[in-house]
Amino acid sequence: MPGGAASRGDNALMDEVDLGGVATRVLWAAFALAVVFGAVAQRTRFCTMGAIADVVNIGDWGRARMWALAIAVAVLGFNGMVALGWIEARNSVYAGPRLLWLSSLLGGAMFGFGMVLASGCGSKNLVRLGAGNLKSLVVLGMLAVSALATLRGITATLRVNSVERVFIELTPGQDLPSLAASAFGVSVPAAAGVLGVGVAVALLVWVLARPDGRSAEVLWGGVGIGAVVAAVWWVSGRLGYLAEDPNTLEAAFVATNSRRMESLSMMAPVGYALDWLLYFSDQAKSLTLGIVTVAGVAVGAAIVALAEGSFRWEGFGGVEDLANHVVGATCMGVGGVVALGCTIGQGLSGVSTLSLGSLLALAAIVAGAVAALRYQTWRMGRLA
Repeated sequence: MPGGAASRGDNALMDEVDLGGVATRVLWAAFALAVVFGAVAQRTRFCTMGAIADVVNIGDWGRARMWALAIAVAVLGFNGMVALGWIEARNSVYAGPRLLWLSSLLGGAMFGFGMVLASGCGSKNLVRLGAGNLKSLVVLGMLAVSALATLRGITATLRVNSVERVFIELTPGQDLPSLAASAFGVSVPAAAGVLGVGVAVALLVWVLARPDGRSAEVLWGGVGIGAVVAAVWWVSGRLGYLAEDPNTLEAAFVATNSRRMESLSMMAPVGYALDWLLYFSDQAKSLTLGIVTVAGVAVGAAIVALAEGSFRWEGFGGVEDLANHVVGATCMGVGGVVALGCTIGQGLSGVSTLSLGSLLALAAIVAGAVAALRYQTWRMGRLA
């Protein structure tokens, strides 16, 4: 009996050590991939808001094609892993059965409008911070506070009691492969393989159809960003997956805030990063995949900016400039949490799962950004 008890104790200790080891590997892998993301974004000028502004203001589709190529690579990577049986879309926050269509539309539009006022989304502001832009530090601070408030503060109450009461229940799940599998009587991995390849090829054809989609910058940026998003899915959903957590005896995804499979997103993680910094001595607070990726993006951008000599300190041009960025950051923090993600969280990670909610959120983000750009043009015309 004593020997058996000691053996069980040793096994429990081993499980605990293994759990810590898995978490460490997940965090380092996610951080390294985020550094690559930041470096690629800085080097290739990858920016969703910039892509939309280029199209609306000057009719340049180059960065839009880079963005579409990133989506194609992420879709192919994610659904390829689903087809191989490595991961399942239903284990992410994007592909659950509850389609919060009003949250996606309203939050996405608010986020899109805010990112124009704030000169870029959360990821772009992290990249700019790494390159010395102090305006981005203010934007990220306001974004973090408003995101935390919408996650579990005063605006969270409003969110839960308003837009989140409006939804459609889709029993198979809201990702297109699960819906197709249910409708046509095929397996989800098979549907994911067909749809993933189909969507990726369609996007790739559109990207390469024009010379501006075949430039080195577009190809490097699109493939690099999309591959990082897919790789983080693997880190979280494969490397960080435990069939049985030794503490709960249930399946678990290690080192994620949602306790589910995650990839890159810059809304809630920026808030979680601020929370971790403020309450660092609280033993209940620990590093997560989202927090380390926030740091990694800024570090990657800083490395490239310093290497190419583009690092420059930059501040606000005046009170109006500050006000626009504060309002934009607040809209992004609230809207991004309501919509369950940003241009990276929904526009790349979410869309890679082919989730209906992510597609709605992405469309709303684009619409909100276009509205903000039109507003800025109108206002400049009036001032002139």
